[in-house]
Amino acid sequence: MKSTPLGETRVRAVIYCRISQDRTGAGLGIDRQREDCEALAERNGWQVVETYVDNDISAYSGKKRKDYQRMLTDLDQGTATIVIAWHTDRLHRSTRELDDYIDLCEKRGVATHTVQAGAIDLSTPSGRMTARILGAVAKQESEHKGHRVARARQQKALAGEWGGGIRPFGWGVPTGEMRTVVDKKTGEERQEPVLDMDAAVPEEAAALEYGTDLLLSGGSIRGWTKWLAEKGFTTSRGNPITTTDARDMLLRHRNAGIAVYKGQEVGRGQWAPIIPEDKFRAVVAILSDPGRVMNRGAQPKWLGSMIYLCGRDCGIGMTVTQSGGRQYPSYRCPTGHGGGRRAEKVDAYVVDVIVERLSREDAQDLLLPGPDDVDVAALQAESEQIRRRMTDLASLFGGDRSTWCSSRRAPTRPARSWRASPSSWPGRRPGTRSSTWSGRRTCGRHGSDSPSSSSGTCCAVWSR
Repeated sequence: MKSTPLGETRVRAVIYCRISQDRTGAGLGIDRQREDCEALAERNGWQVVETYVDNDISAYSGKKRKDYQRMLTDLDQGTATIVIAWHTDRLHRSTRELDDYIDLCEKRGVATHTVQAGAIDLSTPSGRMTARILGAVAKQESEHKGHRVARARQQKALAGEWGGGIRPFGWGVPTGEMRTVVDKKTGEERQEPVLDMDAAVPEEAAALEYGTDLLLSGGSIRGWTKWLAEKGFTTSRGNPITTTDARDMLLRHRNAGIAVYKGQEVGRGQWAPIIPEDKFRAVVAILSDPGRVMNRGAQPKWLGSMIYLCGRDCGIGMTVTQSGGRQYPSYRCPTGHGGGRRAEKVDAYVVDVIVERLSREDAQDLLLPGPDDVDVAALQAESEQIRRRMTDLASLFGGDRSTWCSSRRAPTRPARSWRASPSSWPGRRPGTRSSTWSGRRTCGRHGSDSPSSSSGTCCAVWSR
């Protein structure tokens, strides 16, 4: 802040300059405002003690204006009694800011003078009314300008044209021409290529195709993100691609040649699609599914938790608990059907069965890949189309899809099970026998002797 020489009696004034958009970055609009304001101060014999400048900042956007706030602080401390601006709309385009400014001016006896609108006497009701009217006019002008800009973007979207913004991943091939841009933070000029936003970048387009097929064949966003990092891909701003970035890339309608305005599809774009629309719709359905597991959690501790089924035909997955006074974990039915099986022995038994099956000569047939001509991604896309048709049919019949599907579902095949006999009891290897069992009871359900548990449950079904 400039100091006032001793014995100086001239009225102290400050100048505020602002321009909403400085597309060239040269600050010419600010310079013209400053020159006109300094000329006004010179004609009136005022001493300019400070000049505040907010370049390339809109007063209507709500973005904080640092120099404007600094000016208010200085005025509150008695730095000056006159504020000079090129026009009132350079100071305010918000009635809320204007009211705060009026309160400060009344408190400190600050007068406002403009090059274009003359003096604004905020100490009188008519002056405050004039200021508010000019502020309302400036606000209407900003709103009208915003409407024109939004309408122009909508028109471009309806015509299938690029509406501007950050270059989307997969699009923007250099045309060979260059343009000058200015860094808003540093003010430095730099040259950057002019891009053809209707042309796809071959390497990035191939990455989008790979990510789409990977997801449709059962892959994950995390896996594709890792693949992108290994291949050296970054965002259009040069930052590392996160899982959120990767998800947004696959959900972008532009990939399928679909034009969007404010999140709504408005037609086809003038650019050639990278991803077929049926595959894109399938990817959207997968990533938008609320039942999709986003976090798989920790590594499972027990082999059959929520996989083994209860033997009482309830179809509920067994869980491992240590209740009932037992000193070791046991598989139990969550619905309380009673009985439990020692988890360690059950898992060991299942592992033995699997190892024995894989030890047979024909086990390699189970591990052979499927036919080479099966297009998993295409089948996934077709499956999604079928689900969409079922949803449409369900709406015609007045019900949701899940209710309609459940009424049309074919009977499920019962899980293969074994009676709890000595040869199949958990903890025994296949082919072994036992001569006696302690605590034998007669099963009231099957009418035969079987080993009993502490609660009297005689049967258990272990799905294979």
